[in-house]
Amino acid sequence: MTFSIHGLPVSRGVAIGRAVLVASSRVDVVHYFIDADQVTAEILRVRAGRNAVIDELQRLQAEMPPDAPHELAALLDVHLMLLQDEALVSGVKHWITERLYNAEWALTTQLEIISRQFDEMEDDYLRERKADLEQVVDRILRHMKGVAASPVAAPPVPARRPPSQDLLLEDKVDVPLVLVAHDLSPADMLQFKRSVFAGFVTDVGGKTSHTAIVARSMDIPAVVGARASSQLVRQDDWVIIDGDAGVVIVDPSPIILAEYGFRQRQGSLERERLLRLRHTPAVTLDGQAIELLANIEQPADAAAAVRAGAAGVGLFRSEFMFMDRTGPLPDEEAQYRAYREAVEGMQGLPVTLRTIDVGADKPLDKSHKDSHLNPALGLRAIRWSLADPAMFRTQLRAVLRAAAHGPVNLLFPMLAHVSEIRQTLAQVDLARAELDASGTPYGPVQLGAMIEVPAAALIVRSFLRYFDFLSIGTNDLIQYTLAIDRVDEAVAHLYDPLHPAVLRLVADVIAAGHAQGKSVCVCGETAGDVTMTRLLLGLGLRSFSMHPAQILAVKQEVLRADTRKLAAWAEEVLASDDPAAMLLAAG
Repeated sequence: MTFSIHGLPVSRGVAIGRAVLVASSRVDVVHYFIDADQVTAEILRVRAGRNAVIDELQRLQAEMPPDAPHELAALLDVHLMLLQDEALVSGVKHWITERLYNAEWALTTQLEIISRQFDEMEDDYLRERKADLEQVVDRILRHMKGVAASPVAAPPVPARRPPSQDLLLEDKVDVPLVLVAHDLSPADMLQFKRSVFAGFVTDVGGKTSHTAIVARSMDIPAVVGARASSQLVRQDDWVIIDGDAGVVIVDPSPIILAEYGFRQRQGSLERERLLRLRHTPAVTLDGQAIELLANIEQPADAAAAVRAGAAGVGLFRSEFMFMDRTGPLPDEEAQYRAYREAVEGMQGLPVTLRTIDVGADKPLDKSHKDSHLNPALGLRAIRWSLADPAMFRTQLRAVLRAAAHGPVNLLFPMLAHVSEIRQTLAQVDLARAELDASGTPYGPVQLGAMIEVPAAALIVRSFLRYFDFLSIGTNDLIQYTLAIDRVDEAVAHLYDPLHPAVLRLVADVIAAGHAQGKSVCVCGETAGDVTMTRLLLGLGLRSFSMHPAQILAVKQEVLRADTRKLAAWAEEVLASDDPAAMLLAAG
């Protein structure tokens, strides 16, 4: 019987195949008190389980195939760092030593405490790392229990298909497989990479979960947050993944199979057509050159940006280097090497590097006690950097040194006050002076500001007096303008990129930049949304930065656009009470 499951679309396209189920990753844990003379033995049991998992992940890294997505290697690094995280290690020791919990109980208790901290994080990407921590603990528990660390159901061997489906799928023995799981760890995905999977479905996860990240990097359809899918789908069921709508169709009828088979072939042809645009200049019908840039999170991402035909990197999220560390923060030399790798990887194209964007919701100082009721409004981004000038200048010196190897732009997040601007620029001057004093070579950089709070948008002309360029972070701008916590399910439906107030702020920033002859880029999710491309072009935007996988689809919209005609229409959208309806009517 045909039925559908709804989730979040995180990687576009259609996948059709037989389900391969990944068994639930939860291990039953016994709870009991130990005697004082058993404390050392229990701590050693946890340590042995942790070391076994470290060895396992390091072996997976060493055996990683050359074509494995670079995102996967980075996520394995995250798991290795979590395994050695002091908050986890010391917490487990505390519960064993002070409360006399058995090792498994202590481990899951500390997991619950840290998980609550992850739940309170404002940043989508960082909040999704809770799943990584759960998977790390799960693997330790499995090793302690002596069970297999990879709970994967074996792929079905016999092909049991109705005759009608045999005909529709050309009766191939090696039919596509789709992976269905409660959640997937990076280690699991590395093992699955050795087989060919047409798509992924998970019960949990968000748009920044590792499953979503890897699925996008592999350019295969994926739906996450499809609640109970791993219980509802049976091994060997036929499954359709609609990565555009976020729908999973189980046991489809021949008619539905035929329809999605047609859509799948259309999608394949469309991707082939888009690939032909890789070297085509992004120029509108009326001759406007449009800059299509890539967002990256680590130096190795530069290769994907170049392959996608990006004109440069519009946003390098440097905080990735600082996450989940157990030791000291990366020093100047380590940061310099990473930034230089990204700059050289872009082969002469510009790299815009944003200074670290962390804060009260993700303190890097393990001794920091989080007392903030709303981390989104706390000590984060540039506020956090200015609160620790020595750390800030370490990063600034590393960026300046990397600029000697290619064009670099330096971007500062979440500025809202002119006083903050002056303090920031003073730190840049001090960093240059320190390099001069030590005789260390460095290069020139263009300086830019993120416009992601309404205050910055409303005084944008003051910003333009100090900066060479601006970058609009639409994700935060929408959140702060509409007073919407985008991670709160109760109000998430009110998070609206097309709200008239949001559009007015974006339009005003773009217009102010043009008036001063300075570049304005959009680097939030809006930039990679093809349904928004024509509107942003009509508002005067000439620089977009997005995930590399989105570049060619946006380029296609650019090539079909006439900005002269779009300008008047965009003004009508701005004046409308219902911009979304106008976009829908315009097709």
